[in-house]
Amino acid sequence: MKTLCLVMSFLFITTAAFAQSPAVAEETATPKSSEPGPNFAPLNAIHAHVCGIHFYSGNMKRQIIAQHYCAHLSDEVLQCILYDSEKKDARIIGIEYIVSAKIFESLPADEKKFWHSHNYEVKSGALTAPDASESAEKDLMKVLIGTYGKTWHTWQVDRGDKLPLGIPQLMMAFTKDGQLDPKIAAARDALYSVSMAAKKAARADIADAKVDPGADAWQKGAAVQLDLKTVSSGSR
Repeated sequence: MKTLCLVMSFLFITTAAFAQSPAVAEETATPKSSEPGPNFAPLNAIHAHVCGIHFYSGNMKRQIIAQHYCAHLSDEVLQCILYDSEKKDARIIGIEYIVSAKIFESLPADEKKFWHSHNYEVKSGALTAPDASESAEKDLMKVLIGTYGKTWHTWQVDRGDKLPLGIPQLMMAFTKDGQLDPKIAAARDALYSVSMAAKKAARADIADAKVDPGADAWQKGAAVQLDLKTVSSGSR
């Protein structure tokens, strides 16, 4: 997973370099005041942007495009903030944790039910790195293909909620052709002027990862989802 660190850091450095003009860079590098400013260290640690498509565990008809902004917690663990768009007023709709195959294999069977594999997302072209060059994106996909994600959506924007209502929803990823709604795929392609089919062809030479049978539990008739339960507050 150290490769993942290097690749994603490369994506950050190259995209950041082109994002700022010299004038803007100079202005932002010079503090406006000697007063200490806010500490954005956790946000500044984010160095990769990946666009994926999730569906609600137990309900594949509900599919949604999610913008992932990720940072390393360690060489083998990524943590991502999920937004519904790339706009300034984008809503935070959830979180995703991504771990290496080595870590996933060590998890107990009951825990593995919450996680999904990334093999098909990569091979199909459904997963993209919008800010990266084609070669850098492919290098990243070669690493991500063997990882696993645990995703919770806290805001059900696909049903029109104006606020993050209800309890978090467990999300899953696709594992074979015919599952992804063509309209959702087309919307993602239009968003970045890319072709899922072209990306699939370009990644044909990426070796498939061996998927742990404990992942993607929904396809074995064991879809997991949270349920609301009232408990006693107890006494002091």
